[in-house]
Amino acid sequence: MTPGVAVAVLFAAFLHAGWNALLLGGQDRHWASALMCLAMAAVSALVLLAVPAPDRASWPYAAASGVLHIGYMFALTATYRSGDLGETYPIARGVSPALVALAAALVAGETLGLAAGIGVVLVSCGIVSLALARGGIRLGTLPAALLTGVFIAGYTVVDGIGVRHAGDPVAYTAAMSLGWCLVLPLIVVVRAGGIPPVSRRQTLSGLAGGLVSIVAYGIVIAAMQRDAMGPVSALRETSVVFAALIGWIALGERLTPRRIASCLAIALGAACLAIPG
Repeated sequence: MTPGVAVAVLFAAFLHAGWNALLLGGQDRHWASALMCLAMAAVSALVLLAVPAPDRASWPYAAASGVLHIGYMFALTATYRSGDLGETYPIARGVSPALVALAAALVAGETLGLAAGIGVVLVSCGIVSLALARGGIRLGTLPAALLTGVFIAGYTVVDGIGVRHAGDPVAYTAAMSLGWCLVLPLIVVVRAGGIPPVSRRQTLSGLAGGLVSIVAYGIVIAAMQRDAMGPVSALRETSVVFAALIGWIALGERLTPRRIASCLAIALGAACLAIPG
């Protein structure tokens, strides 16, 4: 992975952890997700007015990714109902790097070099260790968190293949986001029987989270057009380190020596992934 791509994906990881913290802080997380989607849909529509549409060969992948993203958002909010950011976020993200690397090898013929393989293992093990650092995983948290990880791996691989057919990662990101980001708010409103009462602060946080989210994932999609999906996915999951720091600084969560050691293992894995090759 080239240093430029590595830095960009690490920046995306920081942004991703930030919007997850915004989502956790909301009183109604389904509606917070809906607000985020409205902001993403608005940005996507503006982008598609300004750039040519992605190649038609990428459209089935964009549609499939949209379905997987909707499943991911509902699994994510269910996960956060059963645990705090420092516990649930690592579980949800922890299973995806290995799944992405395996799926990329099977469907796209991608193979990992020694450094990249070590990096994926270190990141995955560090994430699992971070999730276990509190002394165990609550059974109530585990199913939704694991399902979230499966959705993450699914849409990552689909988008990694789709953007290679699209030609333009910006156009692909916008086209993929527009559909599902319009559908999810409608689902939320129907399930809630109307628009729930939310404060101005929650509304602004949700909309800001949407802007941050589309930029962060757009960077990852562009990176997967240039580099293997497994290493890009693993490097993106260093967001758990940023999430642990945000949870410690902004949410009052504990950052124990074991959690610090887990974060260092993830950082070492990230360094391996950033080695050109």
